[in-house]
Order: sequence, then structure tokens, then C-alpha cells
Amino acid sequence: MKTRWDIFCTVVDNYGDIGVTWRLARQLAAEHDLAVRLWVDDLGAFARLCPEADPLAGQQWQEGVLVCHWSPDWPPTDTADVVIGAFACALPDAYVEALAQRATPALWLNLEYLSAEDWVEGCHGLASPQPNGLRKRFFFPGFTDKTGGLLREASLVPRRDAFEADPAAQAAFLARLGVHPQPGTRLISLFAYENRQLGAWLDALADDAQPTHLLVPEGRVLADLRHWFVEPQLGVGDVRDKGRLRVQVLPFVSQDDYDRLLWCCDFNAVRGEDSFVRAQWAGRPLLWHIYVQEENAHWEKLEAFLAHYRQGLSEEAGDALVELWRAWNMDRDMGAAWRQVLLHWQALQAHARHWCTAQAVRPDLATALVQFYRNWI
Repeated sequence: MKTRWDIFCTVVDNYGDIGVTWRLARQLAAEHDLAVRLWVDDLGAFARLCPEADPLAGQQWQEGVLVCHWSPDWPPTDTADVVIGAFACALPDAYVEALAQRATPALWLNLEYLSAEDWVEGCHGLASPQPNGLRKRFFFPGFTDKTGGLLREASLVPRRDAFEADPAAQAAFLARLGVHPQPGTRLISLFAYENRQLGAWLDALADDAQPTHLLVPEGRVLADLRHWFVEPQLGVGDVRDKGRLRVQVLPFVSQDDYDRLLWCCDFNAVRGEDSFVRAQWAGRPLLWHIYVQEENAHWEKLEAFLAHYRQGLSEEAGDALVELWRAWNMDRDMGAAWRQVLLHWQALQAHARHWCTAQAVRPDLATALVQFYRNWI
């Protein structure tokens, strides 16, 4: 009999929560032969990432995963052998009570947000006793051997390499999105939250000696893009030119297509957690728009990652990269920072590939979770 896993996800904001849990659920089912249920409170958000899904179905099978609507009226249901509450979401009270009544204890994990901060290593795997006698354990994704690793399907890097080696496949994929880049054009993807520094970056791209084709999947940054073009109706399918910059607004795409988009581009600006990790697996230079927290607490997470990521770069290239990320996240001069990065373009390209290769040596998050359960039994 297959080991049963339940993953609970509340969609708090955007698509990061469901993006991570959906990738994890289907990998656990496909690569580890587990019986996985994914409980989601917002099936509309799930359907954006999985277009085949029915946003009105109480239960549905998608890619070997039983996707269930987590409704306010919790139905009586059996518990699983492994229970994952993603990002500190509170499980239904009735489900927790049922866990306490199990004859065989279940492993209850809280899958935490990704962070490169030093304290994460000390908290990874720690137990948290609950009032009803259960013990919940913290599981931290991360970038070091003392954390739980990053989401990465076994076939991901080989699929990327095969796609990169096939210019016809790349051209066909871009054409399906209506994208036809001109030879010699730098291709950049932009997926971000609202950002007051976008205009300064766009100005620098428009004035650059090399032309840029900027691909912007539908999302929150469109408001700033419309402001820069002084065009309130700018939307999906529109293409606009200004100086040496061409901007094209793309539709929201599936997770697999978003991976291909990242692989096609020379540089990727991403946001949150899910697209941040996928951009690292693309092996391209990237720019992270970290999710804003109160009192700028997110800056510590940003600096912690940069301290790891810049290792191996020259001091000049590392400083240029750090200043670009700070400009984007701390409302500094994005135009000047971008011009400095261009001076180290080749070094940053090589470094992104090296970082990807080094991270891929470590166990992926799904494998680490399965091994953690085996060690716990």
C-alpha cells in the first residue's frame, strides 16, 4: 500500500503558495509513488497554474494527485501518514483532532518559507509540541547541506539542456506566445510586484546600445508598465516600442511554460519564492523581487541570499550584482545599477550556471522530505 501524504495550502497572496505546493505534490506522486492529496482553499488560483483543472470541482485528479477543495465546512475524512501544512497554515481543527486519535502516529510537518539566513540550519527538523500531545516538526527548504534543499524534479535540468540545444524548439515555443525576437536582441523576462524603480530600469533599457525585448507575463507589475508608457489600457497581447526597448505583455502561462520562458531568456526578473527558485534552475543571471514584509524584515533575507550567491564572483562583479538587487528592492537608482551590471555580463552568466550546477548536486526538497519520513518511522 502506498504511503499517504496530505498537503494543505492556503492561497494568501499571488501564486507562490499554490505554486510551491502543486510542484511538490505532483513530484511526490510521480517520482516517489506516493498517494498525495493536495488541499487548496482557492481552486481558482490553482486553475491558473494548471489550466486543465476545474475550479469548481470538490475533488479532481490532476497528474496523479487528488486535488481537493479545502472548504470552510470541513468534511469528515481519513488522515494521512504524512501531513504537510505549507507556510504555517492552520490545519482544520477536526483534522488535527483526528490526527490525535490515530493508532499509528502521523508525521506532521510545517513546510517553511525559503530563506538563506543562518538560523534556518539550526531550526530545520526541530519539533514543536502541540497542546493535544502531537508534535509538529519544522522543515526548511534551503541552499545548504543542513537544510531541506530546493524543489527540483529529476528531469528538470536534462529537459532544460535539451531545450537549450534545440533552437527550433525555442523558436516554436516563443512563436506560440506570439514572440518573434530579432537577431542580436537581449531577451528579458519580467515577473514582479509593483515597483517604483521600474521606470528607471526601462529608461536604461531604452537607451542601451543593444536592443532589448522585454517579456512581461500578466501580473501586478503591469500598473507600473502602463504608467511608464502613459497608456492605461496596456494589456495582454500588446507590443510597444520605445528607443531600443520592445515591451510585450504575455498571458499568464502554466508552470511548465513558465520554465521554458525562463530558459529562453538571457536575464530573468522574478518575484516571491516559486519563480525565484525556477530562475535559479534556468542557469541565467537573475533579479529577485522579494516579498515585502513589515519594517523591511525582508531585507535581511535578501542580504543573506546575496552573501551566499555572490561567492565565486570577483569583487567588482559581486558589488554590481548586489547593488542591482538592492536598487530593485530598496528603491535606489535602478538605471545606474543596471549599467554597472552590463559591464560584468559574461561573468554573471557563467556564475549563474555554476550556482545552478552546485545546487543540483544536493538532494531536492521532495527527496529530502521522503528521506526525513523514512528516518522518522
